[in-house]
Amino acid sequence: QVHLVESGGGSVQVGGSLTLSCVASGFTVSTHYMGWFRQTPAKEREAVATYYVDDSTHYLDDVKGRFTITRDNSKNTLDLQMNALKPEDTAIYYCAAAPNIWAFRALITNLEGNFGYWGQGTQVTVSS
Repeated sequence: QVHLVESGGGSVQVGGSLTLSCVASGFTVSTHYMGWFRQTPAKEREAVATYYVDDSTHYLDDVKGRFTITRDNSKNTLDLQMNALKPEDTAIYYCAAAPNIWAFRALITNLEGNFGYWGQGTQVTVSS
């Protein structure tokens, strides 16, 4: 059975740092397209950082240079190091995975349907 369990969220001041961790079970992270997404009540869910099976990484423009996504195949985990946090980074952050690029693109574009796996989310709050 597939599970994604996130941890590491919390409350920080502007300019602070947090590291989110996602532990995967029931599948191998190295063979799946994975990413961190975030959502607020005011905005549609967006992909913040993604990690592809070819080891390429991609970032939302707003977080480039501040966030780093890493994958640890030995631990079957996906982490997101977040530095220089801003109030606009406040959101629920979700870890997600899909078995192929087409399913992963469906997750990125918020296509309705069951295309991959999602964690339960972890809250990040950045206060000024």
